[in-house]
Amino acid sequence: MKKGLIFALLFVFCASSALAAEEILAPAYDVPDYVTYLLGIAIEELGEGEDRYGVTKYGEWAGDPKAQWCAEFACWCVDQVDKRYGTELLKNIYPLYSSSNVGRAFFIKQGRYIARNGHMSEKEGGGYQWYKDETEYLKPGSYIPQPGDWMFFTFTGGTDTDHVAMVEYCAQDEEGNVTIHVIEGNNPSKVARNTYKLTDKSILGYGTVHDLADWTLRYGDEGEKVRYIQLRLAYLDFFLAEDATGLFDRKTIAAIDAFQSGCMPGKRTNGIADISTQNAINAMCVNKMRYDSSGYQVIDD
Repeated sequence: MKKGLIFALLFVFCASSALAAEEILAPAYDVPDYVTYLLGIAIEELGEGEDRYGVTKYGEWAGDPKAQWCAEFACWCVDQVDKRYGTELLKNIYPLYSSSNVGRAFFIKQGRYIARNGHMSEKEGGGYQWYKDETEYLKPGSYIPQPGDWMFFTFTGGTDTDHVAMVEYCAQDEEGNVTIHVIEGNNPSKVARNTYKLTDKSILGYGTVHDLADWTLRYGDEGEKVRYIQLRLAYLDFFLAEDATGLFDRKTIAAIDAFQSGCMPGKRTNGIADISTQNAINAMCVNKMRYDSSGYQVIDD
């Protein structure tokens, strides 16, 4: 579904006096059909919640009827999309989980996560982030979440996730302040719409629909970001493609060291895939592909 149609639907769903002083922000990226389906199902559930005993259908579906059910609600909605539309989103595009940090860890491993302050905590894998192909680090609060993103919170001031909400859209007031409009379960006992300021410090980060940001990778990291770098190093003959497991191991350190010492004059060799190293690897791959007659693909999409 294109941006214009999703916004027509948003205006139908969201028109109220509360929006009179706000302008809905157009998504910066295309909104996939499955996001439209997901938000539609979430909207259908508004007002649903706990019975007198604290039981929800979302908790029952997840195997824990009296669960604190913000994650269970979000995952249930994804499951409903799969059942109604024949998609395979659950455990592929969105996580299936009920425990703290598991959902966020899923997005990080998939390579689709942006920390609100632009720096991932140790529990998030550590490292500064930057928008793909950019040369400057991501500025705190610069990312405006997109429809279908999942927003992770802490209410204790730590780095563990205490809550998750589904982003419906964002809006901006006359002074330029951005408000995130979400649909969330367990608020406090029903499915409800809610709003958060983009600057809200309880927001840890966003599991994103699109792969938008990269981050520093080092020994012990695991996931699609690591596999992406490994395959590019293999294309440049610094690594073996069959060793591209997605785990940043000692072979990966050795490959990064060799690339830094051989292709980045003046760069201190440290075996860490930081912003300059990743951009140099990507640039060299692009340059090689211009003259590569084999049509070799560096990574599958």
